[in-house]
Amino acid sequence: MLLPSYPVPKVARSPVERIPLSQGLTLVHHHLPASAAVVMDVWLDAGARVEPSAWSGMAHFLEHMIFKGTDRIAPGEFDLAVEGRGGMTNAATSHDYAHYFVTSAVQDARVSLPLLADLLQGAIVPVAEFERERSVVLEELRQAQDNPDWVAFQSLLESLYPGHAYGRSVLGTIASVMGITPEAMRQFHGCYYQPERAVVAIAGGIDRQEACDLVTSAFSSFVAPSACPAPEPGRLDAITEVRRQRLHLPYLETARLMMAWLLPGPVPIGDTHALDLLSVLLSEGRTSRLVRELREERQLVQSIGCDCTTQREASVFFLTAWLDGDHMGMVEAIALDRLEDVQGGAVSEFELARAKRLLCNDYAFSTETPSQLASCYGYYTLMGHFDEAIHYVEHVKAVTVADLVRVAQTYLPRDRYAVTELLPI
Repeated sequence: MLLPSYPVPKVARSPVERIPLSQGLTLVHHHLPASAAVVMDVWLDAGARVEPSAWSGMAHFLEHMIFKGTDRIAPGEFDLAVEGRGGMTNAATSHDYAHYFVTSAVQDARVSLPLLADLLQGAIVPVAEFERERSVVLEELRQAQDNPDWVAFQSLLESLYPGHAYGRSVLGTIASVMGITPEAMRQFHGCYYQPERAVVAIAGGIDRQEACDLVTSAFSSFVAPSACPAPEPGRLDAITEVRRQRLHLPYLETARLMMAWLLPGPVPIGDTHALDLLSVLLSEGRTSRLVRELREERQLVQSIGCDCTTQREASVFFLTAWLDGDHMGMVEAIALDRLEDVQGGAVSEFELARAKRLLCNDYAFSTETPSQLASCYGYYTLMGHFDEAIHYVEHVKAVTVADLVRVAQTYLPRDRYAVTELLPI
């Protein structure tokens, strides 16, 4: 078997710092002196992965309730204070994280961040607001269930992860959301919204000392840790055959083919770069292998794309196509054949160079603004890969053709993957 050949890149000193703070928080800071804005992005290891199954949907529901106030901030007051100064705020939840961010003018940072910190540390989960927000969360879930792509994707995850939280929807189910109580949510908050589980990423026009002082002052009143039911041990069953399912949905005009390979256990970070490059080689742009053959030349698909999604406990390589249902089997077979070509070594240096150029350009375009930078730093640091936030391009450039062939052989077998076919009724 071919061995990894990733050299240690030689890189310049980065302007980004990872700073452990005394209260257990991690601060990641990037001073952009020319920027009149600053983004403060707080990432927490408090996603749906840590929920017990009976509390499915808790992390996402709590994301909504965080903004419902504290003993010092009334419901709606935070948004009014931030937006009234021309700032912006939002939040998101996944299986592996919850994160909350504020964009403000530099001169407003000393108002905006303490307010956000107070919400995250002191959320009281008021009962009246809780019941109103439960209706909002349930409506969000019902809308998702009316989305055929969400239904198909969720079914694919259930097939990939039958014994793991990754197989459950981040939104939960109607039954599980209805079963959540304010008391249980306060337990979850006290258990997981703790400094050692948090990363604060700041990018913009405030310097290192000001950022440290601001975060240290704002995050000084975490609630005492509380106990809550532990999540069930996640079971990751290796795929030993093709797991196939077919769904028929009404009001669907175009069929979907979704294929996924489970990458169990911690995948070496260098291998994720090679898998990212493989996805570009196969499906990024009109001259990529699958787009050129299946869409441009043979017109068997409307669109086709690949993606490697990195997760803490088990990552996934996806292939998704929109197509006529009559072409489903043919497209799947051709996609497998093209993967087999790569596994057999049919990759040129020219193709790899093109994939590197596209992937590095995409990284550059997605890390231009303070908001994009803070999100990148917070995500990678929380996931345990701070170095990736800074040196991703150098690491991508270090991948060789042999590395690309090896990861295709190792992670993408022809006879062990999950597939969901979505067809009109």
